[in-house]
Amino acid sequence: MVKFKKDFEFNIDENISNLMDEAFCRVVEECENGVAGYYNLPEDSKMIVTEVEALSSSETIKNSDTIAVIGIGGSSLGAKAIDSMLRHKYPQAKRLIFFENPDPVEISKKFASMDKEKTIFIVISKSGSTIETMSLFKAVISHFNLDLNGDDKDRLIAITDEGSVLCHFADRYGIKVYTIPHNVGGRFSVLSAVGIVPLTLAGYDCCSILEGGAKIVRRFFNREEEHILLKSAFIATNWEKYRMNVLFAYASFLDDFTKWYVQLWGESLGKIDRSGNRVGLTPLGQIGSIDQHSFLQLIIEGPIDKTVTFIKIEDFENDILIPDITLDGIQKCDFVNGHTFNELINAECDATREAIAQQGVPVDTIILDKLSEANIGELILYYEILTSLTGSILNINTYNQPGVELGKRILADKFKK
Repeated sequence: MVKFKKDFEFNIDENISNLMDEAFCRVVEECENGVAGYYNLPEDSKMIVTEVEALSSSETIKNSDTIAVIGIGGSSLGAKAIDSMLRHKYPQAKRLIFFENPDPVEISKKFASMDKEKTIFIVISKSGSTIETMSLFKAVISHFNLDLNGDDKDRLIAITDEGSVLCHFADRYGIKVYTIPHNVGGRFSVLSAVGIVPLTLAGYDCCSILEGGAKIVRRFFNREEEHILLKSAFIATNWEKYRMNVLFAYASFLDDFTKWYVQLWGESLGKIDRSGNRVGLTPLGQIGSIDQHSFLQLIIEGPIDKTVTFIKIEDFENDILIPDITLDGIQKCDFVNGHTFNELINAECDATREAIAQQGVPVDTIILDKLSEANIGELILYYEILTSLTGSILNINTYNQPGVELGKRILADKFKK
């Protein structure tokens, strides 16, 4: 179960109420007219799980212990986030290695840790021609001497748009292909084949993740999740005052989730609106309690130009205790002796939230009763829906990324000179 709590005042006058209704109607239209297809993924991707589970019975996959994902941005961040969150609950899961960055030191290090005969390689690119991804894919083919005309093609999978150059390449060599719906952008694609294929191959219960996502989608379209509309209206109408949103997640395994959120928020909401104005919010990911000792000072006494969202997990399902030990001269720390670390980290979350709220900083909290697959699915769809609603109120195209495309063109020009 996921609960949502706000610690900020927001006057819902007639104008704000109308904005919320209009945003809701636009999102309904997006879904019904196929403008954005991620709303349907929790139901549609169940077929992918079934197909991948059948594929997993092949000898090549059964004898593999590593899944190498070759992709960047929306092609990797979502699956990486879910893997980080669930890894400790699935000790028998196959190892996932992500080739994202063309960093030669990192590439060499990962190559050295892998055995071709025990690895499944998944290349993911929606366009099929992402320069980092294709360069890394070439490096993988060369380093492991993959024979595309022989048995090695059985350990290769491509995930891309139907009809892309990568799709044609895979067809040419008889490589297994999963397609991404054309109306699902990369940063919204984690519950498509992009995330579901590698996570299912690794051994995760993706059906439960999808069901969690499906539940919040159903509730939202039944107008049973008004808090999402409320938060999007507050953020979008106050963005010039509160230009940053800090996601303060109280669990180390949520670090990659904050990175997924940063891409989703940054690429979707930093735009030139339909009136020609530059709009957007800066997303920041922090981990409690680590960043209480770094970034918190800026939030507490710096400019009040941020909103802060906390993610709290009530039950970590781990009862490790703080030992009842007194250290000579350090007795002032003894007040937590005998308590669990679960209690400590959640008390720190509550104390930090209260301290920030006392300064007049708008705060809200997402509370997971425990880390479950269903809760992860709900959390993902919550953020995707929130992003769509906020973009609608900001009067932008939430789903394009012209700024990113500009950088790609300049990069290509540098190598063509």
